[in-house]
Amino acid sequence: MKLTAASLLIITLLAVTVAAQTNGHVLFGDIKIDESQAGDAKMVTFQVLLYGESGGLLMRQTVPANGRYRFIDLRNGRYEVVVEFESREIARVLVSVNSPFKTDFRQDIELQWKNVSTAVNKGVVSAAEFYERSGANKALLRRAREASQRKQYAQANSLLRKIVDVDDRDFPVWEELGTNFFILKTFFEAESCYLKALQLKPTYVPAMINLGRLRIVTKNLNGAVEVLDRAVKLQPTSAEANYFLGDAYLEAKLGSKGVPYLNAAIKLDPAAMADAHLLLAALYNATGLKDKAAAEYSAFLKQRPNFSERKILEAYISANKSRN
Repeated sequence: MKLTAASLLIITLLAVTVAAQTNGHVLFGDIKIDESQAGDAKMVTFQVLLYGESGGLLMRQTVPANGRYRFIDLRNGRYEVVVEFESREIARVLVSVNSPFKTDFRQDIELQWKNVSTAVNKGVVSAAEFYERSGANKALLRRAREASQRKQYAQANSLLRKIVDVDDRDFPVWEELGTNFFILKTFFEAESCYLKALQLKPTYVPAMINLGRLRIVTKNLNGAVEVLDRAVKLQPTSAEANYFLGDAYLEAKLGSKGVPYLNAAIKLDPAAMADAHLLLAALYNATGLKDKAAAEYSAFLKQRPNFSERKILEAYISANKSRN
């Protein structure tokens, strides 16, 4: 199934239009804690971090248990909300913020307290791995993340390098190094860091997903499919892993293999994965299945009713929807 430049014209135009929309959205949500299994454990506060689509840390907040986070003045785009407890990542949620008008988007995160040291994201197969660091390395990591928040990625990487110079086995730091290199478009260094993280922890799904995304960007599509397939097998309930595996198959002109994963991403997280409908619509349009493309555009508009190019999509839907 071959996608031509002409067949992707609608999607390309829409993407450009969205990128030009106004700033000023608000993303907020409650950190809901199920403490039924907490025993005598008492949680204090969480760190809630906001990452942009390219992986850069944009903002962070300290939020009490059952409290609310709030990130303001956001552009249209895809973001990741990450929750940390005692330097351990315990939840990562992909959120799509997209509206032609300034508005609020809500994404609550439900956690369950399992024992005195572990909280897990409900519905997630395994939370990101905890890594025990020295006090000095924790301080360096904090400073590195603050530098990343200021978009000073070279400075952040200098601090992260100091951590792995002391402890070469800190696989989450290797993954963060890779993400900063990815943002800086130094792709060889980024891939080397992701591979190092996976050498140390072969089941570390965040590194797999980001390595897959990097390989899609650098057109190493076989490599992207290989690593994202492993991520999906390890964490089949990851909407993000399914989405990017489907995207990799489409980029490799293997649309029939990508469709199940894009549909799985939509099923797992319909709101955050609404863009998967656009990928499916482009595929169906390119192969002459215009009624299916129209159905995907309809599903997309249900999730994005205020989409700026709604009239264009509605005209396509009207001209091509199934008459059955």
